[in-house]
Amino acid sequence: MSAGDSAGRNLVSVDFEIFGHVQGVCFRMYTEKEGLRLGLVGWVKNTYGGTVVGQAQGPAPLVEEMKVWLSKEGSPSCRITRASFTNQRSIDKLEMSGFSTRF
Repeated sequence: MSAGDSAGRNLVSVDFEIFGHVQGVCFRMYTEKEGLRLGLVGWVKNTYGGTVVGQAQGPAPLVEEMKVWLSKEGSPSCRITRASFTNQRSIDKLEMSGFSTRF
């Protein structure tokens, strides 16, 4: 999805933090792939505290699907204990492009 594709859609942005055994299990790579599969834009990165944080933007139903995936599925070897979603807001247009891993 590009910024030009977003006209007339109910777009949202949400920040996330995922807790549990989510580092060293390819969680970022799978999150990036899932975001791209859903056509979302955003980013994901590890924290020094052992969590994974990021942001996802796109049509509201697809962002909701990503939130479920982040809460319940993740990468095959992860163990998610909690998912926190904050700053969910409506946006007029996508504020970034692609879905990437940040370092």
